[in-house]
Amino acid sequence: MALENASDYTVSFTRKSVVKATDPIPEPHVLTLSNLDLLSGRFPVTYFYVYCKAKQNAPSASIAHVLRKSLANCLSHFYPFAGRIIQNPETNEPEIVCDNTGALFLEAQASTCLTEVDLYNLDKCLEGKLVPINQEFPVQVQLTNYKCGGIFITFTFDHALGDASSFSKFLLMWCEIARKKPLSFSPDHRRYLLRARDPPIYNPSFDKSFISCSLHDIHNISTPRTLLKRLYYIDASTIDRLQEFASIIDGGSIKRTTKIEAFSAYIWKIMVKAIDKSHKKCKIGWLVDGRRRICGNNIEQVMEKYIGNALSIAVGEASVSEIEQASISDVAKKVHNAISRVTSSADQHFWDLIDWIEWHKPGLMLSKIVLGQGGPAIVISSGRSFPVAQVDFGFGSPVLGTTYSTIKKLGVGYINQRQGAKGDGSWTISAILWPEMIEALESDPHRVFQPITSNHLKLHGN
Repeated sequence: MALENASDYTVSFTRKSVVKATDPIPEPHVLTLSNLDLLSGRFPVTYFYVYCKAKQNAPSASIAHVLRKSLANCLSHFYPFAGRIIQNPETNEPEIVCDNTGALFLEAQASTCLTEVDLYNLDKCLEGKLVPINQEFPVQVQLTNYKCGGIFITFTFDHALGDASSFSKFLLMWCEIARKKPLSFSPDHRRYLLRARDPPIYNPSFDKSFISCSLHDIHNISTPRTLLKRLYYIDASTIDRLQEFASIIDGGSIKRTTKIEAFSAYIWKIMVKAIDKSHKKCKIGWLVDGRRRICGNNIEQVMEKYIGNALSIAVGEASVSEIEQASISDVAKKVHNAISRVTSSADQHFWDLIDWIEWHKPGLMLSKIVLGQGGPAIVISSGRSFPVAQVDFGFGSPVLGTTYSTIKKLGVGYINQRQGAKGDGSWTISAILWPEMIEALESDPHRVFQPITSNHLKLHGN
């Protein structure tokens, strides 16, 4: 069947199969979600990778075969990813039933070549080009073949399975298996490692940042009338220049900011130009991974291999006039201080967050910024360590790897940063923003955000 034509080319579905783990599923057969899993919720998370002509011109049938066979092996190690996520009738909370239902694997054919695809406009590029998410399968993979021999591979995960760190480990192991390489690690699925303290106790400030909510609240998120999905390229020299501009003079010496701090300061400065003037304040949020920060009872020794969600969010708030008048280095300092409020006491922060969730169960819980409360906001997710060039299944490295959202309503703008596939220090930025913010970024004379083209990815001539 042909999928909905949302652009100037069509994608036709050619085959559907279910891939199960090859080895027996170990105990436990039911995996209780951690409190941090409950905070992340049941949202779909989609990554997509673009490959030029496969190495040695491998036919698409053999590529699909390699992917399915190696996925089956990988699921034996990541057995919860082959399970089902259902609601426990007693606790009224979701849990993973590890019964080897399997992952959904879809194959499709595009009617055009990669060079003709508008990668910049993700609404046109992928909207209507992916088979709708099947809730029965928490992992869904789609291999789309293009007329030029290039391919798209999209991976959609239920967020209850894990976060970006978990999904990157899954993809890397899958690639190691596909290429017949030794496995570099063994995943740890012990969600109980992050269980609440007894008795649970937390700092009252968490009530200001997080909230219990209902599906009605989520469905009625206050959102801009339109959110546009766009893909950008930022070259390495531009990132270095931002970092230089944002350097902080401290006690007569220059304190260099991190790249993500400098980038965030730039976003914040642009943001205040692009919001309705009736707003007096605005916010920026940053996702923080707790794996290197959660301590106690030797847990830090296993967290690096932990599969699940281990995320919190740092939030910076300032008046619009304050950001307008501040230098980019002063804004970078605000960014640093906001993130440090979480990272400098991260162990205490994450255990308090786990305990806050324990107090508010059952039900849905979200950060207030994600729910769109408190005025205009953008959340920045740094995918610096997320694999791009390394996602090689044996037919070559991708020319692009980034994230895409199928969620229809968001309460915040969202910017996701990934390393460029060429390994030259460039970045790929996946953005979900309101039109005025898109206009402000693209009209900025510094030309930091470049709408991505096939030239950036060197697709021509492949």
